[in-house]
Amino acid sequence: MSNQKVVVLNAAKMNYDGLLDFSILSPETIVYEDSSAEEIIDRIQGACVVVTKELPVPAEMIEKFPDSVRLICEAGTGYNNIAIDAAVKKGISVCNVPAYSSHRVAHTAIMMMLNLSSTMQTQIKMLGRGDRSNFTEHLKVPHVELNGKTLGVVGYGNIGRQVIRVAQALDMKVLCYTRTARPDEDNLSFVTLDTLLKNSDFISLHCPLNDKTRHLINEDTLALMKPSAFLINTSRGALIDEPALIRALSDKKIAGAGLDVQETEPPAADNPLYTLDNVIITPHMGWKGLETRQRLVGVIADDIRGFFDGKPINVVS
Repeated sequence: MSNQKVVVLNAAKMNYDGLLDFSILSPETIVYEDSSAEEIIDRIQGACVVVTKELPVPAEMIEKFPDSVRLICEAGTGYNNIAIDAAVKKGISVCNVPAYSSHRVAHTAIMMMLNLSSTMQTQIKMLGRGDRSNFTEHLKVPHVELNGKTLGVVGYGNIGRQVIRVAQALDMKVLCYTRTARPDEDNLSFVTLDTLLKNSDFISLHCPLNDKTRHLINEDTLALMKPSAFLINTSRGALIDEPALIRALSDKKIAGAGLDVQETEPPAADNPLYTLDNVIITPHMGWKGLETRQRLVGVIADDIRGFFDGKPINVVS
């Protein structure tokens, strides 16, 4: 392919520490730290490939894309930010980067579970205010084992499967809900969502965000959970109806939550999730480790090289 111009629209989302090298994408790579919706069309003139990271690319914007654009590469696993149908209609392929962060995101979910089971967030707050009573007296916070507990995994993609493998190594019982019917395996039972919610001690979300999964966890589904259960979300914030979750957490309808993603990122300064004692909240860090981000750029380069060679990979459109 003669035109190999690549435009990265919001590199700072991936390269916040300046340690990544985008020159490997193409000999003709132009990198912008960030791009507003008003700047995008001008910046991609003459480009063959447009690279985004969780940047909204709606249908009305794609309709204005120059004819030179043949590929949109979403620098991540989820691609709900891109109007796929509009891209197909315009003859533009869309690819993503699956599995680049599977281990790291899975480890983030497990980290949330381990910390919540030990009430680690409360212990850290106690030390922060000079309260050392956990050391000088008996342990004053709940501290329970993961082994023997039931983990419910919603979704059976790369990350979900990795979470299951780690949970099984920790001797947890595992339930899984997925839209595709599957036979049970050793210590892995595929069940309905209602069954999973009612019987799990920990519930970890690992499904894509779309019209069917938006607010999958809401007031009704939260009501099915055990009062002793914890909810973990390292996938997409909008899988959860956040106000409903905040009410459930405040009223102790569930034991707690570990949230690496939120409906609005970053959350508003007055969001109760920042201060609730039974919540661990982190800044969508699951994919942000240096090794993970270096792998991300490498797979983007593979996607683009395959497209230029007429052998596209990871195409989702």
